[in-house]
Amino acid sequence: MYEQRRLARREAVVQRRRAVDRISNLRLLTAAVAVALGLAAWRDLVGAEWLGVPLLGFVGLVIAHERAHRAVRHATRAVRHYRAGQRRIDDEWAGRGHGGEELAPADHPYAADLDLFGTGSLFELLCTATTGIGRHALAGWLLAPASPAELRRRQAALDELRERLDLREALALSGDEIDGALDPAELVAWGRAPAAIEPARARRWRVLAFVVPALSLVATAGWAVGAWGMEPLAATLLVTWGVGRVTGRVVQRVHLSSERSARQLEVLARVLECLERERFADPTLARLQAMLVGEEGSASRAIRGLAVRLGWAEAARGQLFAPIAFALLWSLHFALSLEAWRRRHGPAIEGWLAALGELEALACLSAYAFEHPDDPFPTVEEGEPVLEGEALGHPLLPRASCVRNPIALDVRVPARIVSGSNMSGKSTYLRTVGINVVLALAGAPVRAERLRLSALRIGATLRVQDSLRGGASRFFAEITRLRTIVAAADEGPGVLFLIDEILHGTNSHDRRIGGHAIVLGLLERGALGLVTTHDLALAAGNEDPRVANVHFRDELSEGTLRFDYRLHQGVVRTSNALALMEAVGLPVPAREPAGPPEPLDPERP
Repeated sequence: MYEQRRLARREAVVQRRRAVDRISNLRLLTAAVAVALGLAAWRDLVGAEWLGVPLLGFVGLVIAHERAHRAVRHATRAVRHYRAGQRRIDDEWAGRGHGGEELAPADHPYAADLDLFGTGSLFELLCTATTGIGRHALAGWLLAPASPAELRRRQAALDELRERLDLREALALSGDEIDGALDPAELVAWGRAPAAIEPARARRWRVLAFVVPALSLVATAGWAVGAWGMEPLAATLLVTWGVGRVTGRVVQRVHLSSERSARQLEVLARVLECLERERFADPTLARLQAMLVGEEGSASRAIRGLAVRLGWAEAARGQLFAPIAFALLWSLHFALSLEAWRRRHGPAIEGWLAALGELEALACLSAYAFEHPDDPFPTVEEGEPVLEGEALGHPLLPRASCVRNPIALDVRVPARIVSGSNMSGKSTYLRTVGINVVLALAGAPVRAERLRLSALRIGATLRVQDSLRGGASRFFAEITRLRTIVAAADEGPGVLFLIDEILHGTNSHDRRIGGHAIVLGLLERGALGLVTTHDLALAAGNEDPRVANVHFRDELSEGTLRFDYRLHQGVVRTSNALALMEAVGLPVPAREPAGPPEPLDPERP
């Protein structure tokens, strides 16, 4: 469907460009007619009044030309919108969207580990938001799980939005290459701030703002027609300067506190307008829309009014208009207008932006649901911690090459130790589980045949690193993150831990003892999760019935390592480190012919 729409919009681009060319040719013809009439009038062949006809026609064609250009830009953006959607479907989207790097927290317990932000990230795959407000909302949903009740509401809303292609196109086109320069928190703070001009003082200043410029205009007119000398004009300009001095500091404070981009606000108004005119049956969508259309009028109309005021206020800074703005007390007029707007609408800004953010985030997830029709919504349950599903795949990997595996964690078997050799798929498996839980607890469909889970809080150690500046080793960084996961488990059951190569930076003896202690401690606190290791002693030394062993296999055949990337029961019985070293040309000792694997002794360190 995307491709059909893209082709239709591309045809519209062709047609509208032809219209632009026709109007351009008419402009040239009109200009030529105007020149011909000018020469004829100069020779007294026609009256000079005939020049008005081509001049008026030329002005009309200039306006029509701009509108036609705008239509071309509009259709071109529609082509890009559907091309981007088709790329997401074809798994060619990485590096072409918004990675949201600026939204990634520095010390989040799983954002970096599960590739939530950056090039080729989950955020880039999901984010089609037009405004920075929508992007902030979507990022917040990925970084913090919602309650089961809220997730069910989001899923119902996505069911209605899934087929709303026209709405998503309208939202995309309303943005017109908007960036995130409009800071939602700053705008909310401005709306909540106490008045910079008290109402009584504002009334007095409003009188001055009209009376003093009127006197200046009268004095200027009298001087221009020779009725008066320069003295009245000089006196009124002196009074204007005095009023500016008295009000200037407060006026400057009003303008600085409302230093917004009029264009950004106009785009915001267009996005709000798209959402206001839609009709929703779902209660969540209807409630959010109602927040945008209240007794005081629509949010889009109010925001557009603010954009207009700021645009006019900015005009006073132009060098050519500045003298006129001074005489008319222009800055005072619009400072008073901005204050009046803030008194009326300022408290409502937070609600408007919250509703907009939720609606845009839902639109992002609805696009993902539409583009991945085979991905089901998970079942989110109340009660005991559980994570159980079939055929989980990683949504950031191409669907054709994505190998799927099951997951089963509950109160009976809350943990699994995943063993396997290098490159066998252990870390990818943990990321697959974790990123699907993130999708599920944001309200989105998951890459699986089915998934059932409770409200989980993720803690992961897949990408902890040392810090030269901070003087912390990789091992210290890992145990610091593990302490964070244990602290989260202390707050209550429902933590999902994803620990990659547990205690990798220490010796085998300490790793086995410490690793078992950490896992059992987490289980005692009601957590569940996965731990990977290539240390066979750690996996084979597990005797707790609550912890099951699973593994990934590899096979060395004719000097080539092959991986099936599928999960198997039990502890891995092979190792490929020496084979990998030999494959890249490193010297290794001669290996004995392959034979049956030596039985593992759990007591051996």
